[in-house]
Amino acid sequence: MPKLATLKGPSIHLIQYLRNEAPYSTLDGLAGWAASIGIKALQIPVDPRLIDIHRAASDQAYADSILATVRKHGLEISELSSHLAGQLVAAHPAYDALFDGFAPAEYRGNKAAREEWARGVLFASAKASKRLGLKAHATFSGALAWPYFYPWPQRPAGLIDTAFEELGRRWLPILEAFDEAGVDLAYEIHPGEDLHDGVSFERFLKAVNNHPRASILYDPSHFVLQQLDYLSFIDIYHERIKVFHVKDAEFVPDGRQGVYGGYTDWAERAGHFRALGDGQVDFKGIFTRLAKYGFDGWAVLETECAFKDPEVCAVEGAEFIKRHIIPVVGDGAFDDFAGSGLSKGGVRKVLGLE
Repeated sequence: MPKLATLKGPSIHLIQYLRNEAPYSTLDGLAGWAASIGIKALQIPVDPRLIDIHRAASDQAYADSILATVRKHGLEISELSSHLAGQLVAAHPAYDALFDGFAPAEYRGNKAAREEWARGVLFASAKASKRLGLKAHATFSGALAWPYFYPWPQRPAGLIDTAFEELGRRWLPILEAFDEAGVDLAYEIHPGEDLHDGVSFERFLKAVNNHPRASILYDPSHFVLQQLDYLSFIDIYHERIKVFHVKDAEFVPDGRQGVYGGYTDWAERAGHFRALGDGQVDFKGIFTRLAKYGFDGWAVLETECAFKDPEVCAVEGAEFIKRHIIPVVGDGAFDDFAGSGLSKGGVRKVLGLE
């Protein structure tokens, strides 16, 4: 059993708050805003408005300046994230037009160039994370098999195996780069990605030879929407969980729609994301399990509520996370006051063996 650990937090995933107006348009501005609402760390997306990821990979002085900007506000960096680039490492042709906008303009319409750009971002993220002193990195796996997640029409034999073999082939060199950097690569388990539940993550692990850096970004909201047991997921995969998004959700099916949502917008779907505390996620159970299994990473607030203003979500969410972090007990047990004082040698006598 791992030693108990106290989670760090709250951190905040900045992607939902990045926009082209002050103070949300620069790292300095976002850091100042985050500090003002009680945030302790930032999960920084590799957006050029916040960080030049290739420069951070090669220039220690520049990486130090990023750290200085954050520390000026009393904050830390919990992780970097490269979700959009990760998505483009493997994109099924059905989504080419929709995902093309994830890449810079000069790579759009050229799938090979776009994928090469995406891989470059991941390789740079490994080196930049090392220069910044980070332990984990957050990303998406991309998807080759996702259009076939429901087996109708019948999937041809070998389709899923081939897709995961190719996914593994694409990610293995990137995982090796993260291993060289001493950084875990945490894939967000997320519908729309080939890694969307435990079974698909295990398929991927097999494809990358159980690579030690292949890790999980755990976000229970995506499991509520799939009706997956998100507490048991921690019991099974806790050794691979390296990043934690704290996001709430609710699933309220009726006679007209269920998990698939009937193509409705988020607010009308049976399953949708909510502000922390407004949904159905058992965060007491989650924080307890993570503490029990020795997760010593950051609790990272992510906001995608279908109803509540994101500014309010951030303010309320920071306090919510603080309340849920469990300062774990040190060595010893709560009932040590009632110890028998019996020596090891006396145990056999108690059992009637001597």
